[in-house]
Amino acid sequence: MRVVIAPDKFKGSLSAAEAAAAMGEGVLAVYPEAKVTAVPVADGGEGTLDAALIAGAEARTARVRGPLGREITAVWALSGDTALIETARASGLTLLDPTPETALAATSYGSGQLITEALDAGARTIILGIGGSAMTDGGSGALTALGLKILDDAGAPVPPGGAALAQAVSLDAAGLDPRLAGVDLKIAADVTNPLLGPEGTVAVFSGQKGADSPAQAVLEDALGNWAKLLKSATGVDVDIPGAGAAGGFPSGFLAFTGASLNPGFELLSAFTGLDLALTRCDLVLTGEGSLDEQSRYGKAPLEVAARARDAGIPVVAVAGRITLTPDQLQEYGIVAAVSLLDMVQRPQDAMEQAAKYLARATRQALEGA
Repeated sequence: MRVVIAPDKFKGSLSAAEAAAAMGEGVLAVYPEAKVTAVPVADGGEGTLDAALIAGAEARTARVRGPLGREITAVWALSGDTALIETARASGLTLLDPTPETALAATSYGSGQLITEALDAGARTIILGIGGSAMTDGGSGALTALGLKILDDAGAPVPPGGAALAQAVSLDAAGLDPRLAGVDLKIAADVTNPLLGPEGTVAVFSGQKGADSPAQAVLEDALGNWAKLLKSATGVDVDIPGAGAAGGFPSGFLAFTGASLNPGFELLSAFTGLDLALTRCDLVLTGEGSLDEQSRYGKAPLEVAARARDAGIPVVAVAGRITLTPDQLQEYGIVAAVSLLDMVQRPQDAMEQAAKYLARATRQALEGA
């Protein structure tokens, strides 16, 4: 039997790779002769880079500015002429303690530096996973790192951070790295939020980045000004679905480059070799921390299941918790599913001993399939 194990991370407990290892233990307990292939997956958020490295991409490092300007070391990946950058490695929320002040000041500058590193390495395609961001700067910091000048009414560069965009009156793209015109820039963005308004990036996402009501008002006005400047400079209306991902990061790139917005899983499945693995197996296992209604909106595990279903391959799912109904799971070709929470007396056991219970749950799911 050939088994593909393709989980996402179990947030707060296990990385996708660790989850795959635990599930593999459960598989071999039931099918000792099975040929197991682990393909950890991601959808553009945290864990995206790890999935790429496990799939064989080469790790590269660079010294870049963190979200508040302090120099840090960030990792990115290169496979052939395709680079994968997880912006959270340079501009992520985990790199600071979120407050209203950090929400106003956080910048994507370091992510632009990573794009420069990829260009220097000869990348022709750059995949940007943009989940877990700290900034709400419309991608302005990253574009500044790539040569864009954002100027105030005195002709001086505005400071970094989303709030400072309110001071901008003009954009000078003369120094923007010309290599951007020759690279295929793919942004993994699963959310459909626009840049501005009640469903925009500030209203929906900035609170988790530390922004209180006064800070949100400042950021909304600043991004509104940014959008006007971008349209004036390029003719591109950036207040579109998806442009509100990651603090509006895509907006500046949609205006100044040929960047495209793409479902994260679509980008990563080909990059990690999942598509090929699914042509060579008899059973697929997948899972994540929670299989719930949100999982139905492009999250990696159910996308894995759907692809396996379409190929006629049965799917077994294991998750920390499962709130989807059996009928909903069957829609995705899932023939058996087990929740770790159903196996423990205390919920914290499922978190603290996740690998042990994940192996047990995998075994139980296979025996009941």
